[in-house]
Order: sequence, then C-alpha cells, then structure tokens
Amino acid sequence: MSDDKRVVGSVEYHVAEEAYFEKRGLKRYAGAWSLWALGVGAVISGDFFGWNFGLGVAGFGGLLIATIIIAIMYIGMCYSIAEMSPALPHTGGAYSFGRSAMGPWGGFITGLAENMEYVLTPAVIVVGIGGYMGAIFNDLLGIEIAAPLWWALSYIIFVGLNIIGAELTFKFSVFITFLALIILATFWIGAIPLFSWEHALNIQPTEGNSIWLPMGWAGVAAALPFAIWFYLAIEQLPLAAEESHDPKRDMPKGLLYGILTLIIASILTLFLNSGIAPGSAVVGQSDEPLFLAFQTIFGEGIGASLLALIAVAGLIASFHTIIYAYGRNIYSLSRAGYFPHWLSVTHDERKTPHVALITGAIIGYIVALIIEFGEGIFGGLPVGAVLLNMAVFGAVIAYIMQMIAFILLRKNMPHIHRPYVSPLGNFGAIVAGVIAFVTLIFLFLNPDYVVGVYGCAIWFAAGLIYFALVGRKNLVYSPEEAFAVDNTRQA
Repeated sequence: MSDDKRVVGSVEYHVAEEAYFEKRGLKRYAGAWSLWALGVGAVISGDFFGWNFGLGVAGFGGLLIATIIIAIMYIGMCYSIAEMSPALPHTGGAYSFGRSAMGPWGGFITGLAENMEYVLTPAVIVVGIGGYMGAIFNDLLGIEIAAPLWWALSYIIFVGLNIIGAELTFKFSVFITFLALIILATFWIGAIPLFSWEHALNIQPTEGNSIWLPMGWAGVAAALPFAIWFYLAIEQLPLAAEESHDPKRDMPKGLLYGILTLIIASILTLFLNSGIAPGSAVVGQSDEPLFLAFQTIFGEGIGASLLALIAVAGLIASFHTIIYAYGRNIYSLSRAGYFPHWLSVTHDERKTPHVALITGAIIGYIVALIIEFGEGIFGGLPVGAVLLNMAVFGAVIAYIMQMIAFILLRKNMPHIHRPYVSPLGNFGAIVAGVIAFVTLIFLFLNPDYVVGVYGCAIWFAAGLIYFALVGRKNLVYSPEEAFAVDNTRQA
C-alpha cells in the first residue's frame, strides 16, 4: 500500500500500488443463464422453508396479502436495480450504488446492511437443511444427528465449492436451480388435485377476526418478513458484475426473468403447501413444510423421505449462491477499505475471495449456535424464524438505501450511460422504498422476534463505530470508489 494519502471530505484514501489489486483479482465467467440461476437459486429455498412461519402469525389470507404487497416491492426494486447495475458494473453492487449517490457514509451503510443480510441468510437456510436432513435420517434410518453438525458439514462443503472457483460456482448454480424447480413442479402437480380451502383456512381466528384473516390486519403486518423470504436475495445479482462477460446486457435480463420466476413459484407454493393436509395450522409451525406435503401426496415411508432428500436441493441452491453473495460483499467492502483490507485477498490460482468466504461462514455459524443454545434469551423460539427476521432487518435497510440511491443517481448523475432504463422510474423506487420502510418498522413491533432484531441493531451500530474510527481513514481507490469520485466531479 502506498503512503500517498488524499483527503476527500470526511474520509482518507490511500493510493494502492498495482500489487494490491493483483492480489484481489476475479475471473469473468457468468452469462445471462448463470445470472438468472444465481438470482433464482439464491431465493428458491424460500419455497422450501421459512415462508411458512407467516401462516402462524397471519393465517393463509394474511400471508397471501403480505405476499402480494412484498411482490410489488420487489418488482419496483428489481426494475430500479436493473437500471443501476449495468450503469455501475462493479462487484460492490448495493454498496456501489449507495457510494455513488450518497458518498462514503451512504455507501458503507448500504453495504453493511447488505452484509448483515447475506451473512445471516445462509444461517437461516442451513437451519432448514438441518431440519430436513434430521427428519429424513430419523425417518429412514432411525438415526438422530444434532442439527449443529449438519450446519457445520453444510458450511464446509459449500464454502469449499465456492473457493474452488467461479466457473464451478456458476455451473453448480445452474444445475441445482433447475433441479430445485423440477422438485417444486413435482410437488405442485401432485398437490393440485388435493387442494382444499378447508386445509388452507384451518387456523382458528382470534376474537373479533375472520377465518380468512385469523389474526386480523396486525397479522398481515407480522407476516411481511416471512413473505419477503419468497424473494429475498434476488437483488444479489449485481455482486457478480465483475465476473460476468457482459453485465450491461445480461444483468437486467437475469434480474427481471428471475423475479418473474419467483413470483410464479411463490403463489403456487403458498396455495398448494397450505391447501393440502395437514393444512396451514401445522405447516405454519414446521421446519420442513415440503416434507409434510410429500408425505401427504405420496404417503409416509421411503418414497416421501427420498423425495424430501432430493428436495434439500432447493435449500442447497440458496445456501450455495448466497455464500457466493456474502463472499463478494465482504470482498468489495474490504477491497475498498471499509472492512479490513486482508479480507479481500483472493486465491492466487482460483481468484476467489477465500478469506471473505471463510470469515462469513464462521460468523453465520456462531450466530446460529447462539440462538440455538440461548434459550433464556430467545424463549425457545424456532432458530430459523429468529434468524429470518434478523436477515430481513439488514435486507430492508439495504433496500431503502438502494431506492434512495436510484432517485439520487437519476437526479445528480444524469450524464452516466444507462444501457437499461426502468419503465417504472422514480415511482417504482418510491413504492418499493416505502414498503421496505414499513416492514422495517413492523420488525420492531413483533415481541416474539424483536430480541434478534435488537441484536442486529447492535451489530449495525458496531459497524458504524468501526467505520467512524478506522475504516474511513483507510479507503482505497477500488473500481467502485474511483467511479464515484470521478463522476461526482463531473456532475
């Protein structure tokens, strides 16, 4: 690192020597299908696990309304990101948008929120993997294996795959995403003739409420974080910009085809998993809702268990691809100096951010263990549901910041080339941002999960203190920073 320092506003930049970036190189591989698979694969586990906890707090009708509201938010957001990403084709993604629109502090807040989202989301998914694998092994072999062992094994395998190389990561993402969709299609086709409103609406309403909205409109508000699970992480695609052959052409396609796929999947899963035996009341409390569906469709025994084993592919698809996301998020923030520089070093031959990948896995695993064994703190609540709300806390902050960035970039940087222009414009971004803000407020109003959200708030505050004391004095002219500085001068 050069000793040459430059002060820009409240931050200090170090002019990095060529060797600094040579140790932090990436390889281009991804095309449109790889990006589609990265986006859909990152989210598809939401159809296998997580969404169903919304039934427990809102009932079928409440979760359906919440899902429609959240789908509208993601449509507005995806169109906005589809415009920003090819205009700012850097690995930083959300942080890059925030940095160019709102300066270093805006960039760091956006990147830190997304970091929280992507580190915690695999922890949610690995809990689902542990639940499915535990149920399957117990059903087939009568063997019980502690959930944290499944978690550790999953992290070791899929962090390892991500370290091996980007080409393998993207190829595996395409394969596992198609497999997950085939599994879901098998479930949808088998469930259609068994659907019954009696099963979907079998949660008894609380006093003064209807069977359609058994917890009233308060239930709809409480279900918003769980509805987000149908779509959360589709926005990670811009993190692949420096590993895509043609991000200006392929990024909008991957985002928009991806969100269309996910909306169709979410509606089918919500109706058909809730609307067959054992129904919403049981499905809303299960760690393996699709396993219940396969038992209903194919009967209990080896057949349903083997199908459920294959169904773990959906969880693996998201686990694998979001590990990719947190690796690139940590890599981009540390390459620019917001996080410690050593986190951004890439493997000499494979050009993957192995240090960032391993670090994110350790943090996610530790958080899951704390919630699993912190019964006095979390009152025996499901680990997956607590982690889900924590991940959504980071996600909605990142969404709000990105929608603000979209509007500011249009206003302050009209001169930058935009290969794709959102047809929804500022209106789409405003609607998405407002829904994200409302969801953030409601996260603090659910007493069952608020302890985990407060834990995230402490994490967030600690990150801001670190940046104020250390990070802002160690920034580097990475591609994201150079673009932001140069175009701010032109504006």
